[in-house]
Amino acid sequence: MDAVNNAAKSVSDTVQGAVDTTSKEANKNVAKDSNASMGTRAEAAKDATGDKMNEMKHTS
Repeated sequence: MDAVNNAAKSVSDTVQGAVDTTSKEANKNVAKDSNASMGTRAEAAKDATGDKMNEMKHTS
């Protein structure tokens, strides 16, 4: 039973890590977009940092 639980957790972490990576990249693009407002860019940069932290948590 532990093996099944560990496998499910591993799959969940892998999927969540991929979602965090995708979100991080999207936020980085918004942060770099000179057509976006400074507030939007700053928030996207903050969100990208949080996504990176989550990505590292799920992939380590």
